[in-house]
Amino acid sequence: MGEGLLEAFRRVGDALTAPGAPFELLDYDEPPRRHFAGTLPNVCAIGARARARFGPNPFVELEGRVLTFEQIFAGADRLAAWLASEHGVRKGDRLGLAMRNLPEWFIAYFAAARLGAIATLLNSRGAPEELCLTARQVGCSLVFADEQRARAMRGQLDCPVLAVEEIDRIASDESIAPLSADHPEPEADDPLIIIFTSGTTGRPKGATLTHRNICSVARDMELRAEMGLIQAAEQMGMDVEALRVVAPPPAPTLLISPMFHISGIVGMLLSLHVGSVNILMRRWDPVKALDLIDERGVVGLSGPSLVFSDLLALPDAPRRMRSLRSCAVAGQATPSRLAEELRESEAAIGVTSCWGQTECTGAATTGSGAIFGAYPGTVGPVAQLVDIKVIDPQGNEMLPGEVGELLVRGPTVMRGYWDDEKATAEALRESWLHTGDLGYVDVQGLVYIADRAKDMVITGGQNIYCAEVERVLSMLHEQQEVALFGVPDDRLGERAIAAVTLRPDAGVAFDEAMVKSHVRAHLADYKVPVEVRFDLGPFPRNDLGKINKAQLAQRYSQLAPANAS
Repeated sequence: MGEGLLEAFRRVGDALTAPGAPFELLDYDEPPRRHFAGTLPNVCAIGARARARFGPNPFVELEGRVLTFEQIFAGADRLAAWLASEHGVRKGDRLGLAMRNLPEWFIAYFAAARLGAIATLLNSRGAPEELCLTARQVGCSLVFADEQRARAMRGQLDCPVLAVEEIDRIASDESIAPLSADHPEPEADDPLIIIFTSGTTGRPKGATLTHRNICSVARDMELRAEMGLIQAAEQMGMDVEALRVVAPPPAPTLLISPMFHISGIVGMLLSLHVGSVNILMRRWDPVKALDLIDERGVVGLSGPSLVFSDLLALPDAPRRMRSLRSCAVAGQATPSRLAEELRESEAAIGVTSCWGQTECTGAATTGSGAIFGAYPGTVGPVAQLVDIKVIDPQGNEMLPGEVGELLVRGPTVMRGYWDDEKATAEALRESWLHTGDLGYVDVQGLVYIADRAKDMVITGGQNIYCAEVERVLSMLHEQQEVALFGVPDDRLGERAIAAVTLRPDAGVAFDEAMVKSHVRAHLADYKVPVEVRFDLGPFPRNDLGKINKAQLAQRYSQLAPANAS
């Protein structure tokens, strides 16, 4: 059965990407990097097409407030014109976005794209210190912010901070003429967004993604949608065009992922293709989310494992989630127990598996629910657009089934890290992105993840780079040595545990609450350790004198089994 599914998947994909087919694979430079026929040149073109197709349809919705495709893009045009005339914004300028998932985020994002500016996606969950640090790091000439972050950032930056109310006023002011239609559009390889990933050195790194990166992902999503339609038609014994005619209108998308995360950007691309509305939430609320899924008939949902664990824990959840047909656990591996619960629910949910990272514009592999069910543990086959190879520490390519570091090459790989030549040179070598993830590719071309080479904890779909938190912990006078590590958690994926050994003069008043308060003052709330332990020293070390965090986590589990949840 499994072989038949994989063969059917590849047969349909090969037919759609063959010479002369709608998604023909074409090389665009050396070494060969592929793109699909029909890939649009920039995000402005994607927006213009969606506006023409779906103008009066709802595009974003938040607590009863609805903005159509036309309203979003007309507002973006006015805002772009105002930014150009009032602030002289031009191609290549960095414009910060520091806000929750609000309708104004989309207006600001498309206005920046229209001008050829670079939308700098600041982590709205970060502390004010982090927000200002990253805005200065890339030299933002202006920052868009919601009211809370606008108050925190004004006076701390040398550039203007435009709050949500001002964005609304400009976007709805019909006296402002939209940006001229002949205003030059960005080139495919021009930067579009900067997304920050805290590097293993503790310094935030700005992964710079281009219009080509995003447009390649958008076209790949269109291919997958067409593949799904063809396979559904074959299973029902229908002509694909007949099925296309009777297919229901696109169901709403519950957009949970924050828009400063690549998952949020990719989620938005789907609605631009099919014309669905993005239902936004101010904050994660499982009760409210389940109500929306049930009442609005949400079909697909993407988020970290805690999203699905929280939903399934609610009364009557399997029945009320019956509209769901696809669930993608983003940001971390899908816990096997969770996958089983989802598949066994009344909704007959398909659990989609995928693997990737910000630096390759999201997923480099994707496995449909059927493939994931037939091949447990896989993160899917290699996508048509990218090449993947596995190497050992000496750079030698590994054979199928052998574990090594996964490398990715293709049009979805980032341009580099903003203003960080050293980090870029380490990550990108001879066109290959060194992901830092360990895994293997089997003889059938399916990818499996074995471990993460990078020192980080993934909690609730958010990356916590240990070096960043350890840098803040090391600022404490009372500490002698610190380490951050993760332990498994069914809901969050992992919990971040801080191990601290104290100086002899630390004093008895120094406690867990003081450590957490110190971290919270410098970093985002989700980076604050769930637990601080003072009884795990002296720390175990390897032959090179480095802290052995695997042994440290094992020691934690042995000393405190009651803490596991």
